Amino acid sequence: MSEQESFSISHLVAEAARVLAEAGVPLARREAMSLVEHVTGRDRTFLITHPETLLDDSELARLREVVRLRAAGRPLQYITGRQEFYGLEFEVTPDVLIPRPETELLIETALELLDEGADAALVCDVGTGSGCIPIALLHERPQLRAVGLDISQSALGVAARNAARLGVSERLSLVASDCFGGISPEAMSFTMIISNPPYVAEGALAGLQREVRDHEPRIALTPGTDGLRIIRSLVRDAPRFLKAGGHLLLEIGFDQNEAVRELIDPTAWQLIEIHKDLQGIPRTVALRKK
Repeated sequence: MSEQESFSISHLVAEAARVLAEAGVPLARREAMSLVEHVTGRDRTFLITHPETLLDDSELARLREVVRLRAAGRPLQYITGRQEFYGLEFEVTPDVLIPRPETELLIETALELLDEGADAALVCDVGTGSGCIPIALLHERPQLRAVGLDISQSALGVAARNAARLGVSERLSLVASDCFGGISPEAMSFTMIISNPPYVAEGALAGLQREVRDHEPRIALTPGTDGLRIIRSLVRDAPRFLKAGGHLLLEIGFDQNEAVRELIDPTAWQLIEIHKDLQGIPRTVALRKK
């Protein structure tokens, strides 16, 4: 192989895939392609149809650096700075949780329950992170307004940039708040409260994938103890901030179905359904305020 050939897309994808596979990264070739896309600014179709294209020295150095980071466990999304969610591309940084496909179930459930013609509908997302939940809802419903709460100012900065880039800033208010601590029920009354809260039990962190355990924000993963602390707070406090007949939607952990059912006060809530995700795991709790 000539020196030039060793700088070609085909060779570098193969080299990156080998390094990633040896480091235990799943789907190593696909991730290698994503890293080459990121470094070169070329889409996958170009990479496949122009395998002989050469990278220049700066691109080569950058590629080897990002391959090293990915092999060491840094999530691909934090390297590329983006993640798709509900058909939209979101900026993600290590200050926010990476949006997951299973969280799209929250969006689908919310859209089913929200009155499509309700001009006054106001949704609150607790622990908004990247803003993916309220921004996806606002993108689907042009009349909707939303409030995103997060304890992290850095996360709120990411959410603000996503809202601006996706054209919903005028309908999304972002507030620094630990759960509902930064707002009052007299000032804000919501049609729906929605949350993908931290729910991983503290003792289960060690068993998570290294990409999650070592790189995603701890505060967005676990509330400590049994993982239910924030969920307890939301179920207890949400009625004060909801209009009559309003809804609370929560994402829960794979083993929390029965424990969450026990938290539901039947005098305050009607349990509509606990929806299962694509793996058949109870994932989204839908409650209506009585």
